[in-house]
Amino acid sequence: MHATKIKYKTIEEYHSASPRKVKDMLTAIRKTIRQAVPDAEEIISYNMPAFKYYGILVYYAAHKEHVGFYPTASGIKTFQKEFTCYKYSKGAVQFPFDKTLPVMLIRRIVKYRAAENLDKYKLKQAKKSKD
Repeated sequence: MHATKIKYKTIEEYHSASPRKVKDMLTAIRKTIRQAVPDAEEIISYNMPAFKYYGILVYYAAHKEHVGFYPTASGIKTFQKEFTCYKYSKGAVQFPFDKTLPVMLIRRIVKYRAAENLDKYKLKQAKKSKD
């Protein structure tokens, strides 16, 4: 879907390079992430839209037939029983363009990842204060 020759600088730039149908899906994912974790920072990482919240939260990317959603391995493992109608792997799930986007599932995954990242951060801080 997206030419790898283009180096995107913003999520808007990335979205605008997509056809309308795909752009609508990307925008819905972005909106869902922003609503789930309003303090998350938007970035481009690996030339894909991504969000950071005490570390990488999630990535997403447009492909030929689907949008790839990358909530890291822990996000996939925790929610894999809910991916029965989607293709998924250790670190990604594919949301086909011809299916309704599972917004509530995405929201739950993002909230889970945010809590996970925050917990890791707090543990790291506690360990530092002991040293």
